[in-house]
Amino acid sequence: MGDKTMTADEVVSRLSSGMTLGIGGWGARRKPMALVRALLRGGIRDLTVVSYGGPDVGMLAAAGRIRRLVTAFVTLDSIPLEPHYRAARERGDVDLTEVDEGMFMWGLHAAANRLPFLPVRAGLGSDVMRVNPHLRTVTSPYGDGETFVAMPALRMDAALVHVNRADRLGNGQCLGPDPYFDDLFCEAADEAYVSCERIVDTAELTKEAAPQSLLLKRLSVTGVVEAPNGAHFSSCAPDYGRDEAFQREYASTPWPEFAERFLHGDEEEYREAVRRWRKEPEG
Repeated sequence: MGDKTMTADEVVSRLSSGMTLGIGGWGARRKPMALVRALLRGGIRDLTVVSYGGPDVGMLAAAGRIRRLVTAFVTLDSIPLEPHYRAARERGDVDLTEVDEGMFMWGLHAAANRLPFLPVRAGLGSDVMRVNPHLRTVTSPYGDGETFVAMPALRMDAALVHVNRADRLGNGQCLGPDPYFDDLFCEAADEAYVSCERIVDTAELTKEAAPQSLLLKRLSVTGVVEAPNGAHFSSCAPDYGRDEAFQREYASTPWPEFAERFLHGDEEEYREAVRRWRKEPEG
């Protein structure tokens, strides 16, 4: 239970090609983008990505790093369909497993509880079953005899999530209005890496926020990375909102040009590239 702090590059050094990788957040909200950018700087590829997708999926798909995607959607929220992901799908670059949002959630619950599947009503009577012929149904063993979808566990080798605050032990705090499912991603993965806006002493976590805001427990966290503005350009409420202007730039710029301008350096170089784009002074 010692100090779990590390750098983003150290996190990536513990990942490998062919992994199943979970990415927390929701659409373009509280995505661990500093960790995703570090992943893009390395050579890891052939990933199975499990995500309520946003720019994380768009960037990794555009860079040719995803072999298979398990998702309920891929959106930038204010831009309904993530354009770089759409282009990758149209090229046939990504093998897609698309399920209902509720089914996805129960797949995380099953994995977090080390169950092979959980029965859910979501998906019945829809094309989810048609486009996912591997899915099976189960019948209740009780008197009701009801039929359910048997949603398989979404087990992952590693998960990446971003929160507002964390301590060095791996306790993570969500100060925004919605925790999404980051705790389940961490519990459903063999290893979990958490980036945060700021690392604080453990006692500081509950000084100005309720204990219920401690979303992530140290037992399920492998490493902690301090990454100020680490969700950019997605939002990280209440610390900052989504950078809509930069998101539009990302969405409208061909991927090779965007990657050349913003993703070839480390995080400080990324921030400097964003400042140059905004024509802002340093600091």
